[in-house]
Amino acid sequence: MIKRKLCLKRRLFCVFVVILFFRTVCYSQDSGDYERFVDSADIYIDYDTKKAITFLDSIPQPVDLFIKKGLPNYYVLKSLIYDENNDDIKSYQSCLLALKYAIDEKDYKVAGEASLELFSCLYYIKKDTTAFQYLKKAKEYYELSDYAYGDFEVDLTYAYAKFLDKEYKACNKLLLDNLVKYKDAKDDAYFYMFALNMLASNYLALDDLEVAHLYFKEFKKLKNNPTIISYNYASFEALTEVSFANTHFKRKQIDSTFYYLSKASKNKRFMTEDVKEDYFKLYIDSYRILDNKENVEAYTDSLAVFENKMYENIMTSSYEVNNDLVNKGFELKIVSDKQYLNGVLVVVLLLLLTASSFIYMFFYRKQKLKAVDLSNQTSNLSYLKSNNEKLVVKVQGLEDYIASLKKDIKKISAIRETPVQREKIKELYKNVHHNSSTILDKSESHLDLVNGLNVNFFQVINKMYPQLNDSEVIICYYLYVGFKNKEIAVFLNASVRAIESKRYRITKKINIDKEKSTLVEHLKETFRTSEKILN
Repeated sequence: MIKRKLCLKRRLFCVFVVILFFRTVCYSQDSGDYERFVDSADIYIDYDTKKAITFLDSIPQPVDLFIKKGLPNYYVLKSLIYDENNDDIKSYQSCLLALKYAIDEKDYKVAGEASLELFSCLYYIKKDTTAFQYLKKAKEYYELSDYAYGDFEVDLTYAYAKFLDKEYKACNKLLLDNLVKYKDAKDDAYFYMFALNMLASNYLALDDLEVAHLYFKEFKKLKNNPTIISYNYASFEALTEVSFANTHFKRKQIDSTFYYLSKASKNKRFMTEDVKEDYFKLYIDSYRILDNKENVEAYTDSLAVFENKMYENIMTSSYEVNNDLVNKGFELKIVSDKQYLNGVLVVVLLLLLTASSFIYMFFYRKQKLKAVDLSNQTSNLSYLKSNNEKLVVKVQGLEDYIASLKKDIKKISAIRETPVQREKIKELYKNVHHNSSTILDKSESHLDLVNGLNVNFFQVINKMYPQLNDSEVIICYYLYVGFKNKEIAVFLNASVRAIESKRYRITKKINIDKEKSTLVEHLKETFRTSEKILN
């Protein structure tokens, strides 16, 4: 009986040692695998925030144990997401962490971005004059980085601070001194757009409608500029139109007030919270002058709903921040306790292993490892057998379906009239989306399917522009055939905004002179000539 108890203790001890060893090895392997989630989130942040959040939330907490090099970008992305959701408190916290890790890693471009965001949080919202230290730091960090437009970022941020302080003439001077430089930044028209928006708003505040109209007209020329995200343009446009409405209201020009409010309503979903609040209040005040009680009541209710939602968001954010602080405290305590216990355990285990290794290791461990290995092999064999049977059925079904699609594609490729071929492609995609949404999820599978539609085109474009990836090549083909962004978005299971963003990247990659031709014109001209040569 005593021998059996001793044997059981020996087995438990050895199992514990093996588990501890493998746990340590697994942790060291996993900790390096989460950097790719930050890179994936960075890809989607401009056009699919939900996907970006999904990637970032896939990283276990606390993130600094699982990410080493990507921490500055991780917290910058979190800050942008919180800012888009109007969660100023969490955005501020994320900026502080981004700045800390960016300085540690000497990533000065990210440090500059984080410093500007911190200035915005402190000065724009709280009017804290100590925020200017972050503006000064941002300039220093940008000078240390290779970012070409660091000065533009800092200068426009300072000008915007003057605008918020109602120092409109001072703001105008700062903007007009640099307006030509902003306009010359052709590869990023955001700076010029932001400057024009502030100039129009400044002159409205100074009650100079004529000059305000001139700058607003110049602003509208940037509507379809490929370097500007459509969301940013719509937000600025709504702000300016509400400002025009406010100026006309002050002049008692109610018809003009309603005209600009109506124009602004088209971009209502892009309005910031303060602009949306002014929008509702202007409607209420205008209808009150007309003694239209029904509409006054309707817009008053809308304003109340909007303000309640803002209050709920603030309360939720405050609760989550407090909860995060409490959880962080617990996490730090747990980590500290674990580190201490792990240290003690390591010392004890080393002593015990040294004393007992000659007694147990050679005989018992060898047999134990064989038993574990045999058990694992049996389990893996059963799992693989089950999966193999399922995959055989699934692959057979997919092969039949793809064979059918290839027959349809072969028929379409024989059609020489582009309009007819375009309609046939639409019908094919309707069939694909109806029967199997998974076929087009990956760009490589998609390229294999559409390659048969015009083999010459894909041969030429891959040879001429090897820098384009598969999804970009597919978009070029659809543009060449004549499809619009909305149709391409349906084909690729993507948003229209994502397609616009990819078109801009393609234009930059293949170095098209936008003043001479558009991407579509370039493709039409290039591949009309290339196909003649191939044919």
